[in-house]
Amino acid sequence: MKPTTYLPTLFFSCAALICCGTTLADDRQPNIVLIISDDQAWNDYGFMGHEQIKTPHLDQLARQSAVFPRGYVPTALCRPSLATLLTGHYASTHGITGNDPSPKYAERNSQLYKDRCGQLISYLDQYQTVPKLLGETGYLSHQSGKLWEGSFKNSGFTHGMTRGFPEPGGRHGDDGLKIGRNGIEPIKEFVDMATEKNKPFFLWYAPFLPHTPHNPPKRLFDKYNQAGTPTTVARYYAMCDWFDETCGELLGVIDEKGISNNTLVVYVTDNGWIQSPTTRGYAPRSKQTPNEGGIRTPIMYRWPGKIKAGERAEVVSSLDIVPTMLAAAGVQIPSGLPGLNILSELENGNSIDRSRIFGESFAHDIADIEKPEASLLFRWCIEGNWKLLLTYDGEVNRYKSTHPRTEQRPQLFHLNNDPWENKNLAKDNPEVVRKLSQAITDWYPVKERKVLTAFE
Repeated sequence: MKPTTYLPTLFFSCAALICCGTTLADDRQPNIVLIISDDQAWNDYGFMGHEQIKTPHLDQLARQSAVFPRGYVPTALCRPSLATLLTGHYASTHGITGNDPSPKYAERNSQLYKDRCGQLISYLDQYQTVPKLLGETGYLSHQSGKLWEGSFKNSGFTHGMTRGFPEPGGRHGDDGLKIGRNGIEPIKEFVDMATEKNKPFFLWYAPFLPHTPHNPPKRLFDKYNQAGTPTTVARYYAMCDWFDETCGELLGVIDEKGISNNTLVVYVTDNGWIQSPTTRGYAPRSKQTPNEGGIRTPIMYRWPGKIKAGERAEVVSSLDIVPTMLAAAGVQIPSGLPGLNILSELENGNSIDRSRIFGESFAHDIADIEKPEASLLFRWCIEGNWKLLLTYDGEVNRYKSTHPRTEQRPQLFHLNNDPWENKNLAKDNPEVVRKLSQAITDWYPVKERKVLTAFE
């Protein structure tokens, strides 16, 4: 298939020491807490400069962390993005490119549709996921929130909340989606159990927040429901605040147990979201798209006494999270992972040696689960402040308005000068387009993906 033809980094002061214990980490395997926001814009935090949204707990985490304001996810859609955080691979490699098999080719609730859902879940069997790898060295692990790939056990978690497909409500999390919105008691119970057993643990906290439905507590909605702010926007702002409260509660559990110094906390968003002022949905060029509103997210790493706190200027990818977490745990990193283990750079403050990052966008509905390119819409590359988007003719099915693809020529943007990607500079910079186009060609595909026999 062929192509159819940042705000500047915000400054804040980061404390080198944190208040929850000494600065020396011990030599045990660290606990690991992965916090995953669900549908949140990259700048919708206090520490990223938002003038209305209040995120005091995440602001504090930022002061204690190595913070990358220019973090990215390679695919701006929930399910493939989460599968990348489980496996460390691009969607085109792990094969989970969209949220659902296209109902155009298999009617929902039909046996064929169920077979295709099961086939998608089976793709995860090819990989040593993070919880599987950690479990081999004695880690206990707990899943809560979003999980699309069946039961928590299927992904290798020892404990969890999601029963998963084909159980009722198992499409993307069932019981797991209660976390945060209904408190975090299951997490507290798990941490109590793991610490009593003196076991290192891995927490997957992927709450259904600030994701729709935007139904925040009244006290938070009233806080943002002010003159000049559309009601839909106020509700979304309140959801971001609510999510922040739950993160504070989670981090408080770690602090109260006295284990903060031996706990690596990682923060990322699965994909972006720009709230529409007129509807309950997202605005153009956000969720599902390769624009900054879809793929950009702050990424944070906190490990007291190990990781140097401060704002980092480098461009990083969520692909780096898997090898970095495994390295922190002393676990051998599987060969072939495209992300970088940046642990040493986080510890010593040195620059990350990488010139480019890449990503890809696929349709929400998977046209052919054995051929990812059938739903391919964009591939992209960022080098410094240059960003190149190449457009492809993959099938969209639903969500056509999200992907108008009215501009089919290469799109080149200078992110420092044009953070909202309003001016296509491709015509005036043919050498940059040529160089980055060739880089995309050389990068993709990363490796051949094993294709399972259909409907086994």
